Amino acid sequence: MTLNKHQSIRAGLCWIPEIAHLIRQHNNANVLVMPGRFIDEEMARKIMDEFFQTEFEGGRHQKRIDKIPV
Repeated sequence: MTLNKHQSIRAGLCWIPEIAHLIRQHNNANVLVMPGRFIDEEMARKIMDEFFQTEFEGGRHQKRIDKIPV
């Protein structure tokens, strides 16, 4: 998770599709991290589908994103 130390990167660790949805919707994550040892290929595909289909909600979450240095 050292990715988040780099400018403009907002990475999130996902092991189920619901988490992928939330990191996109609330944190505007632009990097998806999955624990390969703990999920199978089918679950990885479901997680990726959810991640790419979810849009950032903005609103109250944008304030938190704006605090992250770019």
